[in-house]
Parts: sequence; C-alpha cells; structure tokens
Amino acid sequence: MKKLEIIIRPFKLDEVKETLAGLDVKGMTVTEVKGFGRQRGHKEVYRGAEYQVDFMPKVKIEVVVDDAQVKPLVDAVVKAARTGKVGDGKIFISPVEDVLRIRTGETGVEAI
Repeated sequence: MKKLEIIIRPFKLDEVKETLAGLDVKGMTVTEVKGFGRQRGHKEVYRGAEYQVDFMPKVKIEVVVDDAQVKPLVDAVVKAARTGKVGDGKIFISPVEDVLRIRTGETGVEAI
C-alpha cells in the first residue's frame, strides 16, 4: 500500500476529485494548505503598494491505495492537475505499513 499526498492548485480540486472517483478511490482527505516551492511566492500590488506574497494557497489531497493503483492514479492526477505553469504542485508517494478500520477491525487492503 502507498500513501499519496497530492498538492495542487485549489481550482483544480473538483477535476482531480472526479478523476480519483473514476479510478475507484474509496476515500480521501482534503486539506487547505499554504506553501511555496521554487517560485517562492510572488509580488502583488494592492492600492498602489507592492508586497510579497510568500505562501501560496494550495490543496492537499491524501489517499491510500493498493500498490497496483499507484501508477495509473499518478498519471491521471498529473493530467487533471497540470496547467503547464509554475506552481502546479507535487505528488509525494510513501509506503504504508498497515491500515486498520476502527469500526470493523479490518486491516490491510480491506480496510482501505
């Protein structure tokens, strides 16, 4: 099993969510986050004054999937989330040792 942490632009959330649902992802956790990567934020002008915006608003989607689902899921998410501009986001893939569903006591892939 793998945990995917998908960091994307907020306006791409619905498109990525539909893509994940189409690939039979059973559940996900979505969090509004702020951060920056290589772009280091940007400058904006408000009422004639220029100021630096260091942290960009992003959305983090967390899903746990079986190993066989990782490659097609990553490919589909990249296609759905890409705009071709700096700041499109990242996908982090981590191993998951085990999962336990609290209500039923199921473990492993059955608990996803």
